[in-house]
Amino acid sequence: MAKLSEKQKIGQFIAQLREQKGWTQEDLAGILETSQSSVARIENGEQNFTTDTLAKISQALNHKIIEIADNSMDFQVRGGGTLSGEIRTNTSKNGAMGLLCASLLNQGKTILHGIPRIEEVNRILEVLESIGVKTEWVGERSLEINPPKELDLKNIDAKSASKTRTVIMFLGPLIHLFKEFSLPHSQGCSLGKRSISAHLYGLEKLGVKVKVTKDSYDIKVNELRPAQIVMFEAGDTPTENLLMAAAKIPGKTVLKFASANYMVQDVCFFLQKLGVRIEGIGTSTLTIHGVEEIKQTVEHANSEDPIESMMFLSAAITTNSSILIKACPIDFLQLELLKLEKMGFKYKLSKPYKSANGFTNLIDITSYPSNLKALDDKITCGPYPDLNIDNLPFFVPIATQAKGTTLIHDWTFEDRAVSFMEFRRLGASINLADPHRVFIQGPVELTPAQIVAPPIIRSAMIILIGMMAADGVSVLRNVYSIRRGYEDIANRLNSLGAKIKVINEI
Repeated sequence: MAKLSEKQKIGQFIAQLREQKGWTQEDLAGILETSQSSVARIENGEQNFTTDTLAKISQALNHKIIEIADNSMDFQVRGGGTLSGEIRTNTSKNGAMGLLCASLLNQGKTILHGIPRIEEVNRILEVLESIGVKTEWVGERSLEINPPKELDLKNIDAKSASKTRTVIMFLGPLIHLFKEFSLPHSQGCSLGKRSISAHLYGLEKLGVKVKVTKDSYDIKVNELRPAQIVMFEAGDTPTENLLMAAAKIPGKTVLKFASANYMVQDVCFFLQKLGVRIEGIGTSTLTIHGVEEIKQTVEHANSEDPIESMMFLSAAITTNSSILIKACPIDFLQLELLKLEKMGFKYKLSKPYKSANGFTNLIDITSYPSNLKALDDKITCGPYPDLNIDNLPFFVPIATQAKGTTLIHDWTFEDRAVSFMEFRRLGASINLADPHRVFIQGPVELTPAQIVAPPIIRSAMIILIGMMAADGVSVLRNVYSIRRGYEDIANRLNSLGAKIKVINEI
């Protein structure tokens, strides 16, 4: 039985209270002045909650639905102004996750530079420390990692592990250390059912059996062997997992239909420093020449985050601002920029230069106020080199300012497009065609609101962008999902002229 999300738990609780009163969904809908279908979505855990909605439901049912934790963080946003100045793109969350997991392959000392100080990193460090790995910040974003002689999986911090999907990437390194072991289920963003088939089928080819139980992944390692693997899907984390698994299997392993995304390339660059030869980096076919042992002192710099660059672009465009965004990984933004250009976005690019890792191509982007028009074609996403799956949501606030109707098709996840509907609270004209498609009519003048942040990093972030454009004071409640992926984002946006205040009270 699948573990219920927080929205599903709240929805079931609301349904129980309603039924105890002998009310139908239509009865409750009448009191709330909404539709029966909206109540059904709430009770099924398919709709995000605002504080206003929860207060109305609590009043109607005469029962407190939920309490906000004492350590929750909210943002108060005074919007309606423009941004100015310059900002540097931070290093990548997803890149850091892969590198932290890959460090388990090295029996020597690993020093990683450019590791962002975010909640997602904190959770993984808690897990690493719980199994005996010594981690120490030796600089503002530099982390030293020293493994023990033996990892202690019996004491793994299951609570921290369950809060991040990254823990599944422990499989690749740990199969070289244990014949049998278990890991807690991984979670992360609430994006509907997320298949792990590509991980399982690929590991089977290498001699690993994974049994999925209610609470854990149970792993049994037979004789490891190199293999020719056709990826079940071109996913980022399965590609990274199989790269790490193949790295210490002597011989040649080939991954076909592999992801070539930025975080995968960063893991490849790191593995090469550990003595693992990899052919085809940046393509969909990777050939890994595994080695039997890895024990050395190594340093590696994490690359910049194209998703954060896109976030700043979205904020600049939605607020009709001119800003300079430095250190943008251009190879992972070209299609996004082309679509924006066809919508009427005006911008200037600097000459390219290299990231600290010596491989990633960076440019600086200057945005200019622009008159936008909706594209005739839908905006959708896919595995690299298509438009980045994590960048698609940032077109939602942009579309609210574009003349005409924009169709955004988020085919990859069941729940994320539904979360886009929170933009209605900000006055957007947005209609849900089905769980994967929304139609957005623009341009509209966004208005302030109070909204509980969705438990999805990018969906929460685009609401913050919408609030920055809305003339008046908005409140975004419980921003943990934003803090999972963005470091000190309120202060960084404030450096551009935003007016975001961190608050804790309800």
